[in-house]
Amino acid sequence: MDTTVRVRRPLGEFRVIAAPLLFCLFWPFVAHAQAFYPLKDVRPGLRGVGRTVFNGNHIEEFQVEILGTLENLTPKQTIILAKLSGGPLAETGVLQGMSGSPVYIDGKLVGAIALGFPFSKEPIAGIQPIEDMVADARPPSAAPLPKSALSFRRVPPVSALSSSFGSLSEILSPVAFSGFTPATLETFGTEFRRLGLSPQQGVSSGSPTSQRYSGTVTPGSMISVQLLSGDMSISADGTVTYVDGNRVYAFGHRFLDSGATDLPFARADVVALLPSVNTSFKLSASREWVGSMTRDRSTAIAGEIGRHAHTVPLAITVRSASTGIHDYRMHVVEDRLLTPFVTQTALFSVMDATERAVGAGTLRLHGQVDFEGNIPPLLIRDVFISDNALPQQASADAVVPLSFVLGAGFANLRLKNISFQLEPVDSKRQLHIAQAWASKHEARPGDTVEITAVLQGENGVELTRVATYRVPVGASAGPLNFTVSDAATLNFPDFAGMSQSALRDPGELVRAINDYRSSDAAYVRVWRQEPAFTVAGPAPGGELTDPPPSVMLILADPSSSVTTNPALTLTRGSGLAELTIPVAGFSVSGAKTVQVEVKE
Repeated sequence: MDTTVRVRRPLGEFRVIAAPLLFCLFWPFVAHAQAFYPLKDVRPGLRGVGRTVFNGNHIEEFQVEILGTLENLTPKQTIILAKLSGGPLAETGVLQGMSGSPVYIDGKLVGAIALGFPFSKEPIAGIQPIEDMVADARPPSAAPLPKSALSFRRVPPVSALSSSFGSLSEILSPVAFSGFTPATLETFGTEFRRLGLSPQQGVSSGSPTSQRYSGTVTPGSMISVQLLSGDMSISADGTVTYVDGNRVYAFGHRFLDSGATDLPFARADVVALLPSVNTSFKLSASREWVGSMTRDRSTAIAGEIGRHAHTVPLAITVRSASTGIHDYRMHVVEDRLLTPFVTQTALFSVMDATERAVGAGTLRLHGQVDFEGNIPPLLIRDVFISDNALPQQASADAVVPLSFVLGAGFANLRLKNISFQLEPVDSKRQLHIAQAWASKHEARPGDTVEITAVLQGENGVELTRVATYRVPVGASAGPLNFTVSDAATLNFPDFAGMSQSALRDPGELVRAINDYRSSDAAYVRVWRQEPAFTVAGPAPGGELTDPPPSVMLILADPSSSVTTNPALTLTRGSGLAELTIPVAGFSVSGAKTVQVEVKE
């Protein structure tokens, strides 16, 4: 047979014919097995090459000379020290944005450029071993945690690693703010730095215009990991170290140290290099979405090419009589800490860009957060008044309900959409409760009592409003109190008495928050002096009213274990009813109490 003839061919001829075929068939396995240069074999004097992007999307090589290894810089961590040369490095030194640039010795990957010396006269860098990067960022074999359980946790990076060579620190992946006002970075810069991030403006030109995941990357490619994308963006740029199938490893150090995560990343082009005496950096522009980073560890970030990250649409609309309508459309990452914080930053910037931040002003805010499943939407509504710094106050208070809901840790809570509508006014539309009185001083069960409130504001504004209350048939004799107050006076004890753990599902929590009062109204609380206890539950304001003496003694005893229950709080008195007095377009403050004697 023909096969017998082929077997009998000379060995040399067989090698010539079979070698290309065997190379094609088995190269992926051979390459994977031989791709890494062992850390134990790294010696001073070895030379290799690194790959990164200095201009556009063209990956270029630079030269690497191994100086030695620094062992146990942090617990059981070894860093390879090397001198870089070639390209623009003699002028720029080690660049921010080079984090993750792969380094090869004899064609084998040894690690990623990850650390540098600020103010160094020479491009000396620390290389994170690839073996540690892959091992540290490998997905766990166990089932992943529910998304809502993946809390953001920030361990500050090692800013300085002491060694005989001086101060070696992680090359910062600068967090680029695009579309934000300069005042935003001044206001929130400290908070971002507390998270271990370095906010900068003008180092990135934003996010991809298309939502399609059409990009791809190779070792040495520039990428942009984005916390916010769209009309405004917050992103961190770095370099891809290693690609294994659809698995990608980058940066060579942590980004947020959030463990399991879901952060979208895009391919980026280098627009220019900016040399600096401290640390030079790359100016970049995001191009096509590539995938999602699913692991964020101390030695690397890792993710999947083609995997769509779950981000939340964020819409902010400003309707101003003086500047018109402004619409902003973005996508924000889903995280119990980052989502409210990044949303607050965007809200502040929008207000700062469209309205004046100095001087008296009023802002009416309506927000809605939609969730997946059968959870009702979270409704956010309020009116903010300030003589100065209105954006700070409004942006912070606007995200408190969202932060409270996400902080409850429900596993089945997933965000679907976030939207805000802002209506600013260039005047202080605030009313203070100046007077309150009752239509009669004495009443009998079944009688009607009218409570009149006078509200006064600037420029002689005065409004009079009347609320009507019918004394219940069978009401006991004694004083009946009517407190006319603002929303904050009534919301505070309700909020203090609410326990997240006492709520059985996210729907109950959302409904409870939706029941809180808005500041654009006055409220009449009808109450008696009998003790009452606020009981946390599905709705705020639930009270255990006038309990039996034996029960009251136990609840009121500070040494009792029952009173340590956060779901049970002693309130000012026993609430009987609550009436609302709407005051559209104004914020109400203050409180007044009147008393009516109920006769038998």
